[in-house]
Amino acid sequence: QVQLVESGGGLVQPGGSLRLSCAASGSFDRIAAMGWYRQAPGKQRELVARIFNGGSTNYADSAKGRFTISRDNAKNTVYLQMNGLKPEDTAVYYCNVVTVSEVAWGQGTQVTVSS
Repeated sequence: QVQLVESGGGLVQPGGSLRLSCAASGSFDRIAAMGWYRQAPGKQRELVARIFNGGSTNYADSAKGRFTISRDNAKNTVYLQMNGLKPEDTAVYYCNVVTVSEVAWGQGTQVTVSS
């Protein structure tokens, strides 16, 4: 099964930037997609960005133009570069990996955007 280790969260001022990383380890089948979801208090978990094995990407409308998802296949790592952060981006961000046989979630990393 896949184990995911997330890093890069923290406290940042509005307009600031953060780079989230998620490394997959363990025994797993080929990866079909990797992505990031987030969940704010009292709200439903939502997709932020996703990248497929062919390189195609999906972004939430709120993330387009500000966030960039990328991956390093050799390292089995996915990144989320977040620029121009807004208070409404505050949430726990979860890494998600989909293989041909399972769906895995990270423990989550807190991102807080506040003055």
